[in-house]
Amino acid sequence: MKIISFCFGKRISRSPSMIKEIKNKEKKISLIGLGYVGLPIALEFAKKYSVIGFDINEERVNMMKNSLDPSKELESNAFNDTDIKFTADPEDLKDAHFHIVAVPTPVDQYKVPNLRPVQSASRTVGKILKKGDYVVYESTVYPGCTEEDCVPILEELSGLKCGVDFKVGYSPERINPGDKNHTLTKIVKVVSGCDKESSKVIAELYDSIIEAGVYEAASIKVAEAAKVIENTQRDLNIALMNELSVIFDKMDIDTKEVLDAAGTKWNFLKFFPGLVGGHCIGVDPYYLTYKAKKLGYSPEVILSGRNINDSMPSRIAQKMLEKIVLAKKNPSQSRVLVKGITFKENVADIRNSKVSDLIKSIQKYGIHVDVVDPHADHAEVKHEYNIDMVDQASGKYDAIIVAVNHNEYKALNISDFKAMMSENPILFDIKSMYPIPSQNEEIEYWRM
Repeated sequence: MKIISFCFGKRISRSPSMIKEIKNKEKKISLIGLGYVGLPIALEFAKKYSVIGFDINEERVNMMKNSLDPSKELESNAFNDTDIKFTADPEDLKDAHFHIVAVPTPVDQYKVPNLRPVQSASRTVGKILKKGDYVVYESTVYPGCTEEDCVPILEELSGLKCGVDFKVGYSPERINPGDKNHTLTKIVKVVSGCDKESSKVIAELYDSIIEAGVYEAASIKVAEAAKVIENTQRDLNIALMNELSVIFDKMDIDTKEVLDAAGTKWNFLKFFPGLVGGHCIGVDPYYLTYKAKKLGYSPEVILSGRNINDSMPSRIAQKMLEKIVLAKKNPSQSRVLVKGITFKENVADIRNSKVSDLIKSIQKYGIHVDVVDPHADHAEVKHEYNIDMVDQASGKYDAIIVAVNHNEYKALNISDFKAMMSENPILFDIKSMYPIPSQNEEIEYWRM
């Protein structure tokens, strides 16, 4: 029988002094996990306070020591004038008293939450946890995970009691990779604690760096739930658009033109069809549905949306095969160029990119595929998906798929694409970047 430990107990005396001591640099903040979420938080805190940035990947740590962001999101000047020590040695975390965990929370091949990273981080913190310390989780999880899965690890390894000897909180990350407008400090930060006192302390610390302010959730579970439904809502709205695109395609109606017309109404929600991947929208709903199933409820709407979005790569590949056959081309002798493999525009992140699924679905038909992307790292793509990228397009292609709307592709036009293609050219515009070609441009154009 699993023992559930919740953060209730006697108040830690003088908790508000934590803020004062951090501000005076008598106590340090630690960031465990320095990816696209953890590093910006660490650097923002380090502008005012003393910070220890920890990551298990020593190569990444060495890059950060040289003012380089491995995620390629931050410029080198983001490291300027910061009081931060980067390390891969967990022993260094002993010098910190306020610990923030920002590690990935992916799903496995069966769409089941993989809690190993957050559990491992909890073990790392638990081994160095001291009386009076705070531990705040930023990783996206299902409601209850912090108190039911993480706190017991902290207690077991530290020998301390949550709510009596140390405090725990949850403040979900809201960083949007590639977005230069909605950056960390400009997005309202949801915070929560295991009791009122811890919630106030956590809120005050985050509020000192977040220009947009903080929102104190009623409990840790409420904050966890709020985070997981943010992306679930987006996922379902995009799923509706994807299903509409399938229906309208069968009716020979252009989906974008329909959405442009419907969008003239003031309360029409402007979502668009597309490939839904990445480490947030394509993952977070599975955390909520996993927990729901554990409680005996099968969430039909959420899983239906997930199934629709996960099916889109194979649907697009099938459409490509149809177009190639209709153009009287032999699939086994056809060449397709895919432009873009990152999970979204203008980022280097390839995690859970559905473009990889699209590529493999096309290859199953015996079609040769070349892949280019100005942002993706070739070695990472090979390691993650066993897909060999090319440095640049070469020869003539039977079809081109613009899969990601990188800025580099926005200036291209139909003539640019036709110059790269053989007779009866086919252009798939997944993100609807280009206007529908006129008949005299003599190209088969398709978009979602």
